[in-house]
Amino acid sequence: MESTFEKIRGFLAEQLGVDPEKITMDSDLLNDFEADSLDIVDMVMTLEDEFGIEVPDDAIENLHTVGDVVRYVDSRLA
Repeated sequence: MESTFEKIRGFLAEQLGVDPEKITMDSDLLNDFEADSLDIVDMVMTLEDEFGIEVPDDAIENLHTVGDVVRYVDSRLA
C-alpha cells in the first residue's frame, strides 16, 4: 500500500513539475519548489479529494514542509 508520503510526493511532483526524487520530508514547499499561493490552493484541494479530509485555512498556514503536510494528513486520518 502506498504511504501518505508517497501519495503526496507523487501529486506534488506532478503539480509543481519537480522530480519526485527531489521531494523529501524536509523539502520546503515555498523555498525549495517556488510554490506560489495558487500552487498551495491546488495542493490543498488535491489533499481534500485524495484523502477525503477538510483542510481549514488556519491549518494551511502551518504547512511549510512536505513533512508538515504528511503529518497533518496522517493526523486527520487517525
